Amino acid sequence: MSLWNATLARISSTLLSRDWTLARRMLGSGARCARLRKSNIFYSLPPTQVEHKKLYGPIWRSRFGPFDVVNVASPELISQVIRQEGRYPVRTELPHWKEYRDMRGQAYGLHVDTGPQWHRIRSVLNPKMLKLAEVSAYAPVIHQVVGDLLQRIESLRLRSQDHTTVPDLTAELYKFGFEGISSILFETRLGCLQEEIPKDTLKFIAAANNMLTLSETVLFLPLWTRNVLPFWKRFVQAWDDLVAVAQRLIDHKLAQMDAQVLAGKQVEGMYLTYLLSCDKLTLEEVYISITELLLGGVDTTSNTLSWALYQLARDAASQDRLYREIMSVCPGRQQPRSEDLSRMPYLKAVIKETLRMYPVVPGNGRLTVDNEVVGAVALLPVCLLLPIPLPQTQFHLCHYAASHDEGEFVDAECFRPERWLRGDPESYQHHPYSSIPFGVGVRACVGKRVAELEMYFALSRLMQHYEIQPEDGAPTTEPKTRTLLIPSKPINLRFLPRVILTRNPNRLRACVIVHTFICPATPNAITTRRLKYKNKL
Repeated sequence: MSLWNATLARISSTLLSRDWTLARRMLGSGARCARLRKSNIFYSLPPTQVEHKKLYGPIWRSRFGPFDVVNVASPELISQVIRQEGRYPVRTELPHWKEYRDMRGQAYGLHVDTGPQWHRIRSVLNPKMLKLAEVSAYAPVIHQVVGDLLQRIESLRLRSQDHTTVPDLTAELYKFGFEGISSILFETRLGCLQEEIPKDTLKFIAAANNMLTLSETVLFLPLWTRNVLPFWKRFVQAWDDLVAVAQRLIDHKLAQMDAQVLAGKQVEGMYLTYLLSCDKLTLEEVYISITELLLGGVDTTSNTLSWALYQLARDAASQDRLYREIMSVCPGRQQPRSEDLSRMPYLKAVIKETLRMYPVVPGNGRLTVDNEVVGAVALLPVCLLLPIPLPQTQFHLCHYAASHDEGEFVDAECFRPERWLRGDPESYQHHPYSSIPFGVGVRACVGKRVAELEMYFALSRLMQHYEIQPEDGAPTTEPKTRTLLIPSKPINLRFLPRVILTRNPNRLRACVIVHTFICPATPNAITTRRLKYKNKL
């Protein structure tokens, strides 16, 4: 064990020497540094962005393992980098993903392919994902999944000791996110929100977590460590499981389509049917594209909803304002329609503010491919823009630092959804690139519209049914990175059934209490009991 620890210590000191030196300056020496060395420094990258910006200004150079990186942490500089990208922008190179694809003889997909090949795949995936009219067609499917989420929340809270607390909410919302995006991509329900989750579904969820957790570790470790440390083998196994599960589901759908054609029936369906029938992608490209879309869609929805509910539970005024807006547009717990969302600006503001504080991707990358770009050179006391040659330069766009800049957002560490509303004094005073959680331009998130629709529907219906409160004495939960930004500890929240107040047309002062509960004998059936009484409002 001592040899193992010594090997890990040597690897850590080699890989993180520059960041360790900075950490010593930031945190001092002694016990605090010892704790940092024992932890994974990459888990704390978001707050580190903020500290680096305070130390070095909006642009600085750093080294992670074999990579030299130019970090930009101001909205103006981020916009300059993005606006100068060509027709085929290159994000961050993922050599370990590419190596896995080559080893298994797979297509590269959106995250690995570059140039015209990347653009060809992206142009096929876009229409059914980014056009509002196309995305609105997924609303009935999403509402079915949200309904199952409500039943799951009700079942979990009634099982708890106080009959209100739902433990580890992020894990439940991860299942919801997986069920929602898979219902759209695979056109079938996988049962993620059932009591007994299917084996393949559990395998995919575990593999997704393992792959994202190991991705950073594998990227920064030297190649020789693969014969000594287990991380590369685990990374490969995680990808094998991801692709295998997705491939089985796609092959099953393909067999169904073939059977329909042989029977002389018209082939109908949603996203997967479109990809398989358009003949613009090879089957290998469909396999990897669907797998990557599934990976991206799950974390965006689950983590953002977790943070939104976490903040609303601690801000009763914001939660009440959101609830009143939702009930004014969808009275009597009506399911919101896609067209109703335009009348819910505060709902959208809550999601925007959540993504500002907790961007799903805390930092993004751009690799320059031209011989010359415009760089920023900091001179006292102004910043001059000069053309300097930066061929094959890796830029790190520090979105977390930009969206937490007090110069852009007053009280940046406070949850204030109203800052996104028209008419608010602070509304639109920030730089447009200060918070771009889904990216911009041709490299923007392909699943943005679907993720937003899932979050709007889920949050609005949860608010209709429950008042959310934190646990008594609950500690503050900070974010950490696992390739993406996630809560550092389980989020436990209390779900209290709402009391619905209604008035009749003659303004009679009457109300109805609606108590919703799960029957013990039939846990999947929701029973509603109504008690009417007179009440002065």
